[in-house]
Amino acid sequence: MVAFSLFFLVMGVAAPFTGKLIDRYGVRGVIAGGALVGGVSFASLYLMQNIWHFYAAFTVIGIAMAALGQVPASTMVSNWFQKRRGTAIGIMSTGIGLGILVLAPLVGGYFIPNFGWRPSYLFLAAVVWMLIPLALFVVRTKPAEMGLLPYGISSAEDMAAEVSSGTIRDLSLKKALGTTAFWLISITFFITGLSSLGVNQNQVPHLQDIGYPLVTAASALTALGIGSAVGKLFFGWLCDRIQPKYVCAISILLLAAGTIILINVKPGTAVTVIWIYALILGLGAGGWLPTMSMLINTNFGLSSYGVIFGMMTLVQSVGGAIGPPFAGFMFDTFGSYQSAFIIMLALFAVALPAILAVRRPKEAVQSPVFTA
Repeated sequence: MVAFSLFFLVMGVAAPFTGKLIDRYGVRGVIAGGALVGGVSFASLYLMQNIWHFYAAFTVIGIAMAALGQVPASTMVSNWFQKRRGTAIGIMSTGIGLGILVLAPLVGGYFIPNFGWRPSYLFLAAVVWMLIPLALFVVRTKPAEMGLLPYGISSAEDMAAEVSSGTIRDLSLKKALGTTAFWLISITFFITGLSSLGVNQNQVPHLQDIGYPLVTAASALTALGIGSAVGKLFFGWLCDRIQPKYVCAISILLLAAGTIILINVKPGTAVTVIWIYALILGLGAGGWLPTMSMLINTNFGLSSYGVIFGMMTLVQSVGGAIGPPFAGFMFDTFGSYQSAFIIMLALFAVALPAILAVRRPKEAVQSPVFTA
């Protein structure tokens, strides 16, 4: 858990720097460099003899994953799509989640039992290194690098007309930091990161604590993963049809509804109810990446998207790093997770009006991207 916390925090801290590099140099070198460093770090664990090596490796892996994950991926998709951008981001988000759902059981259920954990880390290194040729020879930050236009822009004349008419005007990070919208969005994702991870990471021990067997409690994670995959697609699609802040509000309401059901689960409650609350929580949790991406590009534009998205990722990561240990502390203090879950439910009630209060900054005037 210490290694996980280090990984999560370092990935968040590295995200703004990754975003700045992407805005300046593009995604190809950033992804390739991250894959090289991440693969070396995984491979080094084959030789691990001390716990400090484990912590150090996962610290470096956190930096590498910042260069491989949602920052470069969402930057690319936002640049390539003008129309149906939310749907495209939703599909991309689902890919990230499915990768985790495939690799986790493959490594934990097959490689480690059959080959041991040391060769399993070599396998993970090989998987990460496979991204290097893809990054160098396939990936392009913007369609203009291939002589193409973003999807939804029919001609170069249309793009030039939008720019000259002032319908596209982006904000730098410095200007974004001076807007109310930036801080309201930051508060929202700090709270949702803290509360959603605080609930999700402690639901299995909570269910075990009130009398459910491990198999039943662990099945909630499967339901949560399914709900999250569906949620990413759904919320991405919905962002093309209504304003992203309303989509984010719906995801928060689902997180709150799932938490309410979890709080009311008692010994003897039907397993069906556990799956229902986990699916609802998963649906709500699936909304964060599509809505964060769309909130940023509709409020601040694309020219500094990478570094602004990185800053939001840092804020969310800090919240996510606080949530699980806070819930554990509450359990140690009161002997139950109920108090922690109630506090997190109250925090969702703070995040909801915060996101609904977001208004596009006057300095940023953009063409609508939430049309079908």
